[in-house]
Parts: sequence; structure tokens; C-alpha cells
Amino acid sequence: MLLLAGMGLLFWTGDLLVKGAVGLAENLGIPHLVIGLTVVAFGTSAPEMFVSIQAALAGQSGIAVGNVVGSNIANVLLVIGLPALLAPIVANQTGLRRNMSAMIALTVLFLWLLSNGVIGRLEGALLFAGLCAFVGWQVYEGVTAGQTPDHDFHEELGEAPHSGWKVAAYLIVGIIGLPLSAQMTITSAVDIAEYFDISDAVIGLTIIAIGTSLPELATTLMAAIRNSGGVAIGNIVGSNIFNLAAIMGLTALIAPVTVDDRIIHVDMWVMLATSLLLAVLAFARITSGKVVGVAMLAAFGAYIASFML
Repeated sequence: MLLLAGMGLLFWTGDLLVKGAVGLAENLGIPHLVIGLTVVAFGTSAPEMFVSIQAALAGQSGIAVGNVVGSNIANVLLVIGLPALLAPIVANQTGLRRNMSAMIALTVLFLWLLSNGVIGRLEGALLFAGLCAFVGWQVYEGVTAGQTPDHDFHEELGEAPHSGWKVAAYLIVGIIGLPLSAQMTITSAVDIAEYFDISDAVIGLTIIAIGTSLPELATTLMAAIRNSGGVAIGNIVGSNIFNLAAIMGLTALIAPVTVDDRIIHVDMWVMLATSLLLAVLAFARITSGKVVGVAMLAAFGAYIASFML
């Protein structure tokens, strides 16, 4: 119950933080393209970021790394597979192939950094620097070309507050509530791991990873229903990039983490395989329909079942 309550509070306080930050940015006159690429992108990753940082500070490295690796796997197999059963998803968003290339490059870099069993501050700085370069490039290219956002992020977030007191209230609740709810989530997850005598990495790769992927699942379901498949896959690519570079990069900068043997030998390769699968869908412009959706969900079920062996 505490785990569910903690994750529920994570999403609620994270949503308030994003809306407050968007309202502040709009009041300052920052272009929507820049807000979407920076404020919204970082803000929607805040719950996962606080979970990984709190886990690393508490010495639960398995949850910190497992949250990122497991989320990237769930983002492809679950978050694309389930909506594909309801409506075909076409990979046709503008700039999707470019962003996909960045995601694959970051995934390969991440695997290389994982391979020695430790992600230290230097590796964290390298990951975060790569993210800053990617976001900076996108902002510069978009602003100089006079591009408009591919979609209105208000459709996903809802309307942001604009009165000064509301913006302040949203930001304060988000900033205070996120670390508290992350601490509740981590404490209860560790208790569950100890009760069932399983590693914290398994909890991070399964319960925490699936839970933190639920917002992306909701967003992708709505995008698929609205026949905006390109936006759906674009959201997943962006989420995976931020999971690797922002969440893991900042976590390692604050508290270096050790990597569980299972993640090195099994899970990081599953993450690479799912990333390559998403790249094939994007570069070949393959429509993900019911057959692809069933195959993805079956693969995700097999992956979860592997923890019981």
C-alpha cells in the first residue's frame, strides 16, 4: 500500500511541478518549442529521477539502475505494444529518425559504461553532457529554422497555471513532495524485496520500472486513439533518451552506483534489443498493428517471467 501511495504521490507532485514550471516559462515569454524540449522533457522525467537519486543515496543501486533499464524496456514492449492493439501506430513524426539515432548512440554508450560494473561521476558527467548537447542542438535548430512544436504539450499536461500564487504553489508542492514521495517509494520497495528475499535490482527492473512507465503508457494510448502514432513513438524515444542521460547521468553525478550482475549479463542486452527494434520500426516506417502489438506484449511477458526462473 505504501508503494502504491508513494508512486501515486510521485506522479501527482511531478505533474504539479511540470505545470508550475511550464506556467512560469510561459509567463516569462519562452517559446513553446523551447519549453517542450527543455521544461516539459525534464519535468516529466522528474519522478523517475527522484526515485533513482534517492535509491542511490540510500545505497540501493539496483533500484537506481534497474529503474532506468527496466523503464526503457517497458517503454518499447509494453507502452508501444498495448496501444498497438487499439489503433495502428505509424512511425512518421518529423525528426524521428534523427532522434532515434541519438537514442541508439546513447544506449550503446550506456552499455559500454555499464560493462565495468560501476557508473561513477565521470560517466555520469559524460551522459549528462551528451544530453545537454542533444537538447541544445535541437533548440538551436528549431529556433533558427522557425519551427513550431510537433504537437501541443498542453494536450498531455493540461492547462498550466499563470497567476503568480498558483505557479508558486504548484512549484512548492512539487519541489517538496517529489523527494518525500520518492523516499516513500524506495523504502517500501526495499521492504518488499527483503520480505520476498529478492534483490533490489529485480524490484527496480519490474515493479518500479513498470510503475514509472505508466504515464508514458497513458500518453501513448491517447496518441494512438487520436491517430497520432508518430507522436506516440516520438514520446517513447524522448523518454528513453532522458532516462539514460538525464536520470542516470544526474544520479551518478550525485552518488556513484554499482551495477548488478544480472543487469550486465542479461537486462542491458534486452534493453539494446528493444531499442534496435524501435529503430527498425522508425527507419523502415513500419506500422505497428495488432500483430506487432501481440508480439511485443508476449516478449514483455516472457521477460517478466524470466525473473521467476
